[in-house]
Amino acid sequence: MSIKQALVIILVILLPGINSYGKTPKPNFIIFIADDVSWNDFGCYGNKQVQTPNIDKLAANGIKFTNLYLTASSCSPSRNSIITGRYPHNTGAAELHTEPPIQMISFPEILRKNNYYSVQAGKFHMGEYAKRGFDIAYTNRENNGDGGEELWVKSIKERPMEKPFFMWFASFDAHRGWGPNEFTGTHIPEQINPPFYLANGSETKADLAKYYDEIKRFDYSIGEVIKELNTQNILDNTVIIVMADNGRPFPHSKTRVNDRGMKTPFIIHWPDRIKNNGSSCNSLVSAIDIAPTIMALAGIDVLEQFQGFSFESLIDTPGSKFRNYVFAEHNWHDYEAHERMLRNKDYMYILNSRPLAPQMGPLDAIGSPSFKELKILKDSGKLSAIQADVFMVPRPNEELYDYHLDSLQLLNVSSLPEYSKILVDLRKILKEWMEETGDNIPVNLTKSWYFREPGIMKTKDYNVRGEMPGEKLNSTENNNKGRF
Repeated sequence: MSIKQALVIILVILLPGINSYGKTPKPNFIIFIADDVSWNDFGCYGNKQVQTPNIDKLAANGIKFTNLYLTASSCSPSRNSIITGRYPHNTGAAELHTEPPIQMISFPEILRKNNYYSVQAGKFHMGEYAKRGFDIAYTNRENNGDGGEELWVKSIKERPMEKPFFMWFASFDAHRGWGPNEFTGTHIPEQINPPFYLANGSETKADLAKYYDEIKRFDYSIGEVIKELNTQNILDNTVIIVMADNGRPFPHSKTRVNDRGMKTPFIIHWPDRIKNNGSSCNSLVSAIDIAPTIMALAGIDVLEQFQGFSFESLIDTPGSKFRNYVFAEHNWHDYEAHERMLRNKDYMYILNSRPLAPQMGPLDAIGSPSFKELKILKDSGKLSAIQADVFMVPRPNEELYDYHLDSLQLLNVSSLPEYSKILVDLRKILKEWMEETGDNIPVNLTKSWYFREPGIMKTKDYNVRGEMPGEKLNSTENNNKGRF
C-alpha cells in the first residue's frame, strides 16, 4: 500500500461525512427533549436546587435561549409541532393523543432523504407518519429503560460512521409517575423551597424532590452521550439542543399558556460554530422555528410546509433581534379547553374561549401531592391570590400582562383603561393569525373526559372526540405563517 493510499484511509476513518471533494462535513444533530420540565428547572436558568451539571456545562460553552416558546403546553401536540415546524391546529393533531395525517412530513424525514442517518430513542408520542423520518425508531418503553435514555449511547456507537446523523433523544423524565431510580434521594425534601404558587408543605417538597431527581437522571444521561461524542472525536461538529416539550407536571404549569407552561429551556451547543460561549439570547423564538433552522444548518432547502423561520443568524449574533411575535394554543388535554396566546417583546395576550372551566392542570397534576396541599389550603381559606388562581371560576375571557412591570404574569391588566389600545391591537393581531392559519373555535369541542377531582373519575364523555380546531377549515393544507 502506498503512503498516499494510507493517508486516504486515515482521513476516511477520522473524518466521517467528508466527501471526495474536500468539503466541510455536514453537522450532526442531537435533540435532547425532556418530558414535562419547565424552562427554569435547570441550574443554568437560575434554579439553585436542582442538580444539572452536564446541561449547565453545555450552556456555559454554548448559547442559552431565554424566550423560546412552545406552541402547546401538552406533550403530543407540542412534539408534533416541533417535528413538523407547524402550529398544532395545522398538524391536524391539536389535542393530546391525536396524530397528524399519514402524509404529514417531519424534518427528520427530510434529513434522512438527504443522506442523514436518523434515530429516535425514548418517548415517541407523535404518530405513524413520524416513523418515516427514522432509520431506527426505538418506541418500546421497556427497551428504552424507565427514564427513556437506555439506548442513547448505544445509538451513537452503532451508527454508520460514513454518514452525518440526527438523533431525537426523548426522555420520559420527568413525567409522572415517579418510581425509585439510581438518583432517588439526590435532592432532599427538607432543603427544597417550592415556588410561590405552590404550597410550602412537606408533601409538595417531597413531590418536587422526586421531580428534581428525574431531571438529574436526564442530565446524567446527556453527560454519558457527551462522553461518547468525545470518544469518537465528533463533539465539535455536533449541534446539540437541550429542551422540553411543556411545563412541569404541577398545578400552575403544564397545559398553561403563560411562561410557566409554554416557555421551554433551550440550549444550543456547537463548538465548530458558536464563538460567543456562555451567551444568552433573549430574542423571541417559536418552537416552529426549530425545523427550518436545522434545515438551514444542514444546507437543505426549507419546505413550504414549515410555518417557522430559520434563526441561524442568532447562533452567530445571539444579541440580535428575531421575531416580533410568538403564538401558542391550548386544546383538549384531559379536559375541554380552547386558549390562544400571543406574546411580543412587551406584552402577553391570552384569549380563553372556555372561561367557565378552572385551570387546575391536567389529570396527573390534579392527582399530585402538590395539588392535594393546595386543596387543603383552599378548604381552610389560606390560599394566596396566585395559589388560588387554579381554582378560579369563571376565568377572564381575556388576559393581558405587561412584562415591564410583571414578568411573572400575575396581574391581568386587560380591564385597565390605560391598556385599552394595546388590548385592541393585540386582540386584532391574534384574530388575524387565527384566520390566516385556519384556526377556529368549534362549538362541539372534545368534552372533558374526567372530573376535576383527585382520582380517575371518568365522565360520560370519556373517549369521545369532538371537532378538532382547524378541522373544518382544512388547516393541515394551510401553510400560511401568520405575523412574524
